[in-house]
Amino acid sequence: MDKNNVGTINRSERKMNTKTFAAMGMLCAIAFVAKLISSVFPMVSGFLSFDLKDVIIVIGGFMMGPIPALIISVVVSFIEMITISSTGPIGFIMNVLASCSFACVAAVIYHRNRKMSGAIMGLITGVLVMTGVMILWNWLITPLYMNVPRNVVAGMLATVFLPFNLIKGGINATLAMLLYKPIVNSLRKAHLIEESASGKGTTKKGVLIVSLVLLATFVLMGLALSGVI
Repeated sequence: MDKNNVGTINRSERKMNTKTFAAMGMLCAIAFVAKLISSVFPMVSGFLSFDLKDVIIVIGGFMMGPIPALIISVVVSFIEMITISSTGPIGFIMNVLASCSFACVAAVIYHRNRKMSGAIMGLITGVLVMTGVMILWNWLITPLYMNVPRNVVAGMLATVFLPFNLIKGGINATLAMLLYKPIVNSLRKAHLIEESASGKGTTKKGVLIVSLVLLATFVLMGLALSGVI
Protein backbone atom coordinates (compact mmCIF):
# COMPACT_ATOMS: atom_id res chain seq x y z
CA MET A 1 0.00 0.00 0.00
CA ASP A 2 1.50 3.36 -1.00
CA LYS A 3 1.77 6.43 1.19
CA ASN A 4 -1.05 8.25 -0.59
CA ASN A 5 -3.49 5.45 0.16
CA VAL A 6 -2.35 5.29 3.78
CA GLY A 7 -2.85 9.04 4.12
CA THR A 8 -6.32 8.81 2.59
CA ILE A 9 -7.32 6.03 5.01
CA ASN A 10 -5.98 7.97 8.01
CA ARG A 11 -7.89 11.10 7.01
CA SER A 12 -11.04 9.04 6.54
CA GLU A 13 -10.64 7.47 9.98
CA ARG A 14 -10.08 10.87 11.62
CA LYS A 15 -13.14 12.23 9.85
CA MET A 16 -15.20 9.25 11.02
CA ASN A 17 -13.98 9.65 14.61
CA THR A 18 -14.87 13.35 14.54
CA LYS A 19 -18.35 12.55 13.25
CA THR A 20 -18.81 9.82 15.85
CA PHE A 21 -17.82 12.11 18.73
CA ALA A 22 -20.04 14.88 17.38
CA ALA A 23 -22.99 12.49 17.15
CA MET A 24 -22.30 11.23 20.68
CA GLY A 25 -22.17 14.81 21.95
CA MET A 26 -25.49 15.61 20.33
CA LEU A 27 -27.06 12.46 21.78
CA CYS A 28 -25.71 13.38 25.24
CA ALA A 29 -27.44 16.75 24.97
CA ILE A 30 -30.71 15.20 23.78
CA ALA A 31 -30.53 12.56 26.54
CA PHE A 32 -30.11 15.25 29.20
CA VAL A 33 -33.11 17.14 27.83
CA ALA A 34 -35.05 13.86 27.94
CA LYS A 35 -34.06 13.56 31.61
CA LEU A 36 -35.43 17.04 32.27
CA ILE A 37 -38.68 16.13 30.53
CA SER A 38 -38.90 13.04 32.74
CA SER A 39 -39.57 15.29 35.74
CA VAL A 40 -43.22 15.57 34.65
CA PHE A 41 -43.72 11.90 35.52
CA PRO A 42 -45.07 11.24 39.03
CA MET A 43 -42.75 9.58 41.54
CA VAL A 44 -43.28 5.98 42.65
CA SER A 45 -43.05 5.18 46.36
CA GLY A 46 -41.66 8.65 46.96
CA PHE A 47 -38.22 8.12 45.42
CA LEU A 48 -38.41 6.14 42.16
CA SER A 49 -38.74 8.25 39.03
CA PHE A 50 -39.28 7.34 35.39
CA ASP A 51 -36.35 8.32 33.19
CA LEU A 52 -36.55 8.89 29.43
CA LYS A 53 -32.84 9.43 28.80
CA ASP A 54 -32.38 5.69 28.23
CA VAL A 55 -34.45 6.06 25.04
CA ILE A 56 -31.74 8.23 23.52
CA ILE A 57 -28.89 6.14 24.94
CA VAL A 58 -30.20 2.89 23.45
CA ILE A 59 -30.75 4.61 20.09
CA GLY A 60 -27.11 5.71 20.25
CA GLY A 61 -26.17 2.12 21.01
CA PHE A 62 -28.11 0.87 18.00
CA MET A 63 -26.37 3.40 15.76
CA MET A 64 -22.81 3.18 17.06
CA GLY A 65 -22.50 0.14 19.31
CA PRO A 66 -22.41 -0.71 23.04
CA ILE A 67 -19.20 1.22 23.86
CA PRO A 68 -20.61 4.60 22.71
CA ALA A 69 -23.80 3.74 24.63
CA LEU A 70 -21.68 3.16 27.73
CA ILE A 71 -19.86 6.47 27.26
CA ILE A 72 -23.11 8.39 26.75
CA SER A 73 -24.57 6.73 29.86
CA VAL A 74 -21.64 7.80 32.03
CA VAL A 75 -21.44 11.34 30.62
CA VAL A 76 -25.17 12.09 30.95
CA SER A 77 -25.38 10.54 34.43
CA PHE A 78 -22.39 12.60 35.56
CA ILE A 79 -23.89 15.84 34.18
CA GLU A 80 -27.14 14.94 35.91
CA MET A 81 -25.30 14.35 39.21
CA ILE A 82 -23.60 17.75 39.20
CA THR A 83 -26.60 19.75 37.99
CA ILE A 84 -30.10 18.56 38.87
CA SER A 85 -29.70 15.42 40.99
CA SER A 86 -29.95 15.35 44.78
CA THR A 87 -28.80 11.73 45.13
CA GLY A 88 -25.07 12.32 44.65
CA PRO A 89 -22.65 9.50 43.80
CA ILE A 90 -25.18 6.80 44.74
CA GLY A 91 -27.65 8.18 42.21
CA PHE A 92 -24.87 8.40 39.64
CA ILE A 93 -23.95 4.73 40.14
CA MET A 94 -27.58 3.60 39.96
CA ASN A 95 -28.21 5.67 36.83
CA VAL A 96 -25.17 4.22 35.06
CA LEU A 97 -26.11 0.67 36.05
CA ALA A 98 -29.69 1.11 34.82
CA SER A 99 -28.76 2.79 31.54
CA CYS A 100 -25.89 0.44 30.68
CA SER A 101 -27.70 -2.77 31.58
CA PHE A 102 -30.55 -1.73 29.26
CA ALA A 103 -28.84 0.08 26.39
CA CYS A 104 -25.56 -1.82 26.13
CA VAL A 105 -27.23 -5.25 26.23
CA ALA A 106 -29.75 -4.17 23.59
CA ALA A 107 -26.96 -2.75 21.41
CA VAL A 108 -24.85 -5.92 21.61
CA ILE A 109 -27.76 -8.09 20.48
CA TYR A 110 -28.80 -5.68 17.72
CA HIS A 111 -25.29 -5.44 16.29
CA ARG A 112 -25.21 -9.22 15.99
CA ASN A 113 -28.50 -9.19 14.09
CA ARG A 114 -29.09 -5.81 12.44
CA LYS A 115 -32.72 -6.47 11.58
CA MET A 116 -36.04 -5.53 13.16
CA SER A 117 -36.09 -8.88 14.92
CA GLY A 118 -32.66 -8.15 16.39
CA ALA A 119 -33.79 -4.72 17.61
CA ILE A 120 -36.91 -6.15 19.25
CA MET A 121 -35.01 -9.02 20.85
CA GLY A 122 -32.33 -6.60 22.04
CA LEU A 123 -34.85 -4.26 23.63
CA ILE A 124 -36.76 -7.06 25.34
CA THR A 125 -33.55 -8.60 26.67
CA GLY A 126 -32.30 -5.18 27.75
CA VAL A 127 -35.49 -4.54 29.74
CA LEU A 128 -35.24 -7.92 31.47
CA VAL A 129 -31.52 -7.57 32.26
CA MET A 130 -32.01 -4.02 33.54
CA THR A 131 -34.88 -5.15 35.76
CA GLY A 132 -32.80 -7.94 37.28
CA VAL A 133 -29.78 -5.69 37.78
CA MET A 134 -31.79 -2.95 39.44
CA ILE A 135 -33.61 -5.36 41.76
CA LEU A 136 -30.23 -6.64 42.95
CA TRP A 137 -28.67 -3.20 43.38
CA ASN A 138 -31.73 -1.69 45.00
CA TRP A 139 -31.64 -4.54 47.51
CA LEU A 140 -27.97 -3.77 48.17
CA ILE A 141 -27.97 0.04 48.15
CA THR A 142 -31.47 1.29 49.02
CA PRO A 143 -31.22 0.31 52.72
CA LEU A 144 -28.10 2.48 52.97
CA TYR A 145 -29.55 5.35 50.95
CA MET A 146 -32.99 5.37 52.63
CA ASN A 147 -31.67 4.35 56.06
CA VAL A 148 -34.22 1.55 56.40
CA PRO A 149 -33.82 -2.13 57.36
CA ARG A 150 -32.97 -4.46 54.49
CA ASN A 151 -36.05 -6.61 55.16
CA VAL A 152 -38.22 -3.56 54.41
CA VAL A 153 -36.55 -3.17 51.01
CA ALA A 154 -36.76 -6.93 50.41
CA GLY A 155 -40.52 -6.69 50.86
CA MET A 156 -40.64 -4.03 48.13
CA LEU A 157 -38.72 -6.01 45.51
CA ALA A 158 -41.71 -7.85 44.03
CA THR A 159 -44.35 -5.19 44.67
CA VAL A 160 -42.47 -1.99 43.80
CA PHE A 161 -39.04 -2.46 42.17
CA LEU A 162 -40.04 -5.30 39.82
CA PRO A 163 -43.13 -3.66 38.27
CA PHE A 164 -41.50 -0.21 38.26
CA ASN A 165 -38.45 -1.33 36.28
CA LEU A 166 -40.48 -3.46 33.87
CA ILE A 167 -42.84 -0.56 33.18
CA LYS A 168 -39.99 1.96 32.88
CA GLY A 169 -38.12 -0.39 30.55
CA GLY A 170 -41.26 -1.00 28.49
CA ILE A 171 -41.87 2.73 28.04
CA ASN A 172 -38.27 3.34 27.03
CA ALA A 173 -38.17 0.36 24.66
CA THR A 174 -41.35 1.34 22.82
CA LEU A 175 -40.28 4.98 22.59
CA ALA A 176 -36.94 3.82 21.16
CA MET A 177 -38.79 1.90 18.45
CA LEU A 178 -40.85 5.00 17.63
CA LEU A 179 -38.02 7.56 17.70
CA TYR A 180 -35.14 5.55 16.22
CA LYS A 181 -35.74 6.41 12.57
CA PRO A 182 -36.52 10.13 13.08
CA ILE A 183 -33.37 10.62 15.18
CA VAL A 184 -31.20 8.61 12.79
CA ASN A 185 -32.54 10.51 9.78
CA SER A 186 -31.87 13.84 11.52
CA LEU A 187 -28.28 12.87 12.32
CA ARG A 188 -27.78 11.65 8.77
CA LYS A 189 -29.05 14.93 7.34
CA ALA A 190 -26.59 16.72 9.63
CA HIS A 191 -23.85 14.45 8.16
CA LEU A 192 -22.97 13.13 11.61
CA ILE A 193 -23.48 9.47 10.72
CA GLU A 194 -22.86 7.50 7.56
CA GLU A 195 -25.66 6.05 5.44
CA SER A 196 -24.63 2.49 6.31
CA ALA A 197 -24.51 3.11 10.06
CA SER A 198 -28.20 3.01 10.70
CA GLY A 199 -30.37 1.40 8.08
CA LYS A 200 -32.81 3.13 5.77
CA GLY A 201 -36.44 3.99 5.39
CA THR A 202 -39.13 4.78 7.93
CA THR A 203 -40.78 2.86 10.70
CA LYS A 204 -43.21 0.28 9.30
CA LYS A 205 -46.88 0.90 10.00
CA GLY A 206 -47.31 -2.40 11.84
CA VAL A 207 -44.39 -1.65 14.14
CA LEU A 208 -45.69 1.89 14.64
CA ILE A 209 -49.16 0.72 15.64
CA VAL A 210 -47.91 -2.01 17.98
CA SER A 211 -45.40 0.39 19.57
CA LEU A 212 -48.09 3.01 20.18
CA VAL A 213 -50.43 0.46 21.75
CA LEU A 214 -47.66 -0.87 23.98
CA LEU A 215 -46.58 2.64 24.92
CA ALA A 216 -50.13 3.58 25.93
CA THR A 217 -50.38 0.36 27.95
CA PHE A 218 -47.10 0.92 29.79
CA VAL A 219 -47.93 4.57 30.49
CA LEU A 220 -51.30 3.61 32.00
CA MET A 221 -49.57 0.94 34.08
CA GLY A 222 -47.05 3.52 35.25
CA LEU A 223 -49.80 5.95 36.23
CA ALA A 224 -51.55 3.17 38.12
CA LEU A 225 -48.35 2.21 39.94
CA SER A 226 -47.82 5.88 40.84
CA GLY A 227 -51.33 6.10 42.26
CA VAL A 228 -52.47 8.68 39.72
CA ILE A 229 -55.26 6.50 38.34
